[in-house]
Amino acid sequence: MIDHVSIGVKNIARSRAFYDAALEPLGYSLLSHGEESLGYGGDAIRFWVQVSRHPVPADEGSGLHFCLVAPSRSAVDAFHAGALARGGVDNGQPGVRTDYGPTYYAAFVKEPDGYRIEAWCGREEATS
Repeated sequence: MIDHVSIGVKNIARSRAFYDAALEPLGYSLLSHGEESLGYGGDAIRFWVQVSRHPVPADEGSGLHFCLVAPSRSAVDAFHAGALARGGVDNGQPGVRTDYGPTYYAAFVKEPDGYRIEAWCGREEATS
């Protein structure tokens, strides 16, 4: 249903370091980059990051978050580790979330501008 999502950030270099590290384990790569924008995806750009004079303020009560599909549980783990290594803040360690389903394996982070990002895998497999 959704073709792509765009978010506004304050510092494109800081965001690139974060998203390059966090998205690579999920199989997403930087497909377009300029001085004020980054485009990530697999077969096409599905996630745009753009410099904005007025980024949406981080608001825990808004319910806004972005959930990205991971090919494996180890990719979820690598997403979380990469995100934390590049300025992300832990918002939920990797693990099974049985309240979402018996095989719902996910990790949650806040990226440098405060957006909440989740990576999840629904496959049953041993954790790494």
